[in-house]
Amino acid sequence: MQSIEANGYRIFFNETGYEKINLFISENNYSSIFILVDEHTNEYCLPKFLPNLATEIPIEIIEIEAGEEIKNITTCVEIWSILSELGADRKSLILNLGGGVITDIGGFIASTFKRGIDFINVPTTLLGMVDASIGGKNGVDLGNLKNQIGVINVPKMLLISIDFLETLSQREMRSGLAEMLKHGLIYDKNYWEQFLDLTKIDFADFDTLIYRSIEIKNEIVKQDPTENGIRKALNFGHTLGHAIESHFLESETPLLHGEAIAIGMILESFISKEKGLLSSQEFHQIKYIISNIYEPHNFSDEDIISIQNLLIHDKKNEYGKVQFALINGIGKIIINQSVENELIIKSFRDYKS
Repeated sequence: MQSIEANGYRIFFNETGYEKINLFISENNYSSIFILVDEHTNEYCLPKFLPNLATEIPIEIIEIEAGEEIKNITTCVEIWSILSELGADRKSLILNLGGGVITDIGGFIASTFKRGIDFINVPTTLLGMVDASIGGKNGVDLGNLKNQIGVINVPKMLLISIDFLETLSQREMRSGLAEMLKHGLIYDKNYWEQFLDLTKIDFADFDTLIYRSIEIKNEIVKQDPTENGIRKALNFGHTLGHAIESHFLESETPLLHGEAIAIGMILESFISKEKGLLSSQEFHQIKYIISNIYEPHNFSDEDIISIQNLLIHDKKNEYGKVQFALINGIGKIIINQSVENELIIKSFRDYKS
């Protein structure tokens, strides 16, 4: 697979990626290397990764717990302290080996430690590969509010190794698939239509779908690195999806990111239809496809009120108004759309029906 040129870094694939990482490390004379992992990637992914890393530079492994719950400043303080204790300096390199939580928090830690040290992202989940690790967004949650603290800062490079997907559960794969579906809905109708019948997808060639998804996100980010315009298109499904994810984060039934975004896409597709942007036929197609992939979730009236209240904290808000990215027909997007509370409640009623 050919590498992809991003803003200030390149995205490499499979064996070529390992060659490029080793070359980059040898050329930059790093004093030390730190690999950030969680308990799962330490067990399942690090054994796949380390044999491909050819360097005599000292390597330290930093392991944290897995899960969105640890993506906070407290964890950052612990890792900053470990880096200091192990003698990390401005010429140290951090390799973030894991899913979206690891690349989000690892990029933030690297961007802020000693005012910034180099980092490379090696996503190991489908979600990380097609979304979280791309575009330079790094950060942590504030309580149960998603990604409230962070910076935009790009890695030195990104390695996508499809082999890591062998370690994932079907639930995690479905979580990542939600972002791929989103990329089709907002940008490429032909790409969306490849998912209309999952039984016809040759999963031996799934890497070509992953590649196209990465291309789509990268094409959008390159036009608007700091999210002042078109990059907001990537927030489709996320305005309500993030609020849903935040609401259930500390419950007995937390949702994975992609599961919450899948619900958000159904709700925001309904809103798009009600605003005259999406035909009824297109909406029902979207609802049918997504509902067949993800189990329905029950929302009480109290849940919906709480989710609406969480919308106040959405990062896309401007001047106190909640801003939505809605689809203007499959494959097109319209940003900075205000939505009335009544319509949000109506979208939940439709979802529950």
